[in-house]
This record gives sequence, structure tokens and C-alpha cells, in this order.
Amino acid sequence: MERRILLVEDEPGLVLTLGDRLRSEGHHVESAADGQAGFDMACGAAFDLIVLDVMLPRKNGMDVCRELRQRGVSTPILMLTARGQTADKVVGLKIGADDYLAKPFEMMELLARVEALMRRAPALSVSGEVYQFGAIRLDLRRTEVTRHGKPVTLSAKEFQLLRYLVEHRGTTVSRETLLSEVWGYGGVTSSRTVDVHVAWLRQKLEEDSRQPQWILTVHGLGYRLAG
Repeated sequence: MERRILLVEDEPGLVLTLGDRLRSEGHHVESAADGQAGFDMACGAAFDLIVLDVMLPRKNGMDVCRELRQRGVSTPILMLTARGQTADKVVGLKIGADDYLAKPFEMMELLARVEALMRRAPALSVSGEVYQFGAIRLDLRRTEVTRHGKPVTLSAKEFQLLRYLVEHRGTTVSRETLLSEVWGYGGVTSSRTVDVHVAWLRQKLEEDSRQPQWILTVHGLGYRLAG
């Protein structure tokens, strides 16, 4: 699966060489040349990893990292710096960075750090009340769902079911819990109701509803949203 990487770096040569190398590894790379632009991009779209330089114009990398975490953006952050002092590394990790690499660095070391962080990264990115997983974007405030940027029409129960799964992402939720929390029972006692609605959601959201990537069945237990 292609991973999306945001490279926030003001050195054009490094943007070119690093961007080309990451793309050759199969990643989709977008870049920003200053901290404010990088912050705006990270808040406005879902990425699997942010490679963030510390010394940036307009807003430095430390401030970008701190403010992203305060905004609720949980995307893994790999910080780059020309300064190798231990104090900088400690500060960066304390404010929410996931890893730290001092310049100059070997390309293979950076690639190893990138791969390690993306293996640990959650598949689902959260910014405020907007959840993004893969091509799917869920805006709770506007009660809107899009897939590949195009609106997806969901019934009220489908939306409530998706919202519950997203808010409990990574947790296996039983059919009984879903019937209670989403349907409030309301006279419905058959877990088949849940199965049918899950099937409808998969048809609308998954690339292949027969091999779902996001709404997973945990046999004998219930359903889990990957992330």
C-alpha cells in the first residue's frame, strides 16, 4: 500500500534528493518549504509520516511539532536537524516527535527510520473532528463522508455505526455492544442487523468489500476498525 509522506524542508537540494529516493521506494511525497506551509498541509490532509526539519523559515520545526500535537494530529514525526546536541533531541521528543536524525545523515539510515516509523504508525489520522483513513474522510461536525474526495451517501444508522467504529478504532466491538450503542436496541434483537449495515458500509467505503481493509471482522467476537 502506498504511504503518504510530508517532507517539510527548506533546502531545495535535500528536498529533491530525498523526495526522489522516497518515491523510488514506492511512497507518495509532498513537500513544504517553510514551517507554516508544512503545518497547514499536515492539518489539512492525511499523511502516514511527516519528515520535519527543525530550522525552517516562518515557523520552526519545534513549534510545528508542538502545535500539531496540540491540534490532535497524531501522524508520526521524524525530525531532522543540523544540530546534534542531545538537548535538542530531548526537547523534540518531549514535545511529540517520534524520532530524531541529525544532519548530515546516511540515506540508508533515514530510510530505515522512515520504514520503522511507518510500521508503527496508526493507519488512521485524526485532526479535530475529522478522521482520515486511506481514501476515506469522515467529518463528524458536518456529518459528511467522502471517498477519494467524492461524497458518500450514508443513512443515519450507517453514519452512526461508522462513527462508533471510528471512535473505538483498534478495539474489537461486539455485535451486542453495537446494537446497544448505535441502535439502542429499539426492539431489534437480531445481530443480523449489524452484519447487514456493516456489509453496506463496506460496499460504499472499501476498495474491495470482499477483502476489507478497514472494517474488519473478528470471528466470533464482532468488528474492528483498523487503525
